[in-house]
Amino acid sequence: MGEKGNKATAKGAKFTEELVPRLGVLGEVSMKKMFGGYGIFHDGKMFGLVTSKAEFFLKVDDTNSKRFEKAKSPRHGKMPYFRVPKKVLQNDKEFINWVKSAVEVAHD
Repeated sequence: MGEKGNKATAKGAKFTEELVPRLGVLGEVSMKKMFGGYGIFHDGKMFGLVTSKAEFFLKVDDTNSKRFEKAKSPRHGKMPYFRVPKKVLQNDKEFINWVKSAVEVAHD
C-alpha cells in the first residue's frame, strides 16, 4: 500500500508476488491493490502492506513495537505500520517470526 495518489509500479507488484508465497506457512494470506501498493491480509485481517517502492511494512502495537524500534524501522506515515528491515527479509526464520507478531496484532 502506498500513499494516496501514488501509482502502482512493476517493482512493487513483483515484490508482492514474491512475498505472498513466503507467507504461505501462515495459512490463508492474500493481497489487495491499495493506493499504488498492496495490503497483505491473513484471514481477511490486514497485517502488512507493500508500497509502490517495494517496501514491506508490518502492523505494530505495544506487543511487538520494541523490535521495530530497536531496528530503527521507520513508520509508514501515521499508520501503525513499520518497515521490515532488509536483514529480516533475508532471514526466513526471523522474517516469519516478525510476520507472526503482526498477524497477532491484526487479529486482536
